[in-house]
Amino acid sequence: MTTRLQATLDDLAGAPGKAELVDGEIIHMAPTGDAPGTAGDEIYFSLRKHVEKTGVGHAVADNKAFQVALPHRQTISPDAAFYTGPRSAMDFYPVAPAFAAEVRSKGDYGPLAEQAMIAKRADYFAAGTLVVWDVDLLGEIVVRKYWASDPSRASAFRRGETADAEPAVPGWKMSVDDLFR
Repeated sequence: MTTRLQATLDDLAGAPGKAELVDGEIIHMAPTGDAPGTAGDEIYFSLRKHVEKTGVGHAVADNKAFQVALPHRQTISPDAAFYTGPRSAMDFYPVAPAFAAEVRSKGDYGPLAEQAMIAKRADYFAAGTLVVWDVDLLGEIVVRKYWASDPSRASAFRRGETADAEPAVPGWKMSVDDLFR
């Protein structure tokens, strides 16, 4: 009988590229393309301007890990986030973000990908995230906003509209069109 060692947060810290720690395994995430990468950057940039204006919270760009205390998941890594918890210097963020944006990449379409997105949103909410955006640059509905308080219902935002992340990011709004810069 072979015993498989569980990967640790230290193992994840030494892993190359973007990855998450799920079920004791380091799960590497493929690099993203131009449009989804730019959309994530635009969300971060908009959040950063909001933080500078209000002095509240911390805007977080892609490739950062947040520790979560779930039975099957130890970290989560959104494409952009708004964080209000304690800072952790050189370590991973110690708790989940208040708001997380997941921007769909080329491989994030189809029935299996949809199931994975639903499961990851459930993990965000179980870890304490208040609002999650599902950003679909190919769809008519570009941003679907989900709340922890009612995770099966989503608000829909299209091109020409302004999306928000209330109550996770009070007072912040972003033009959906900015996701396509």
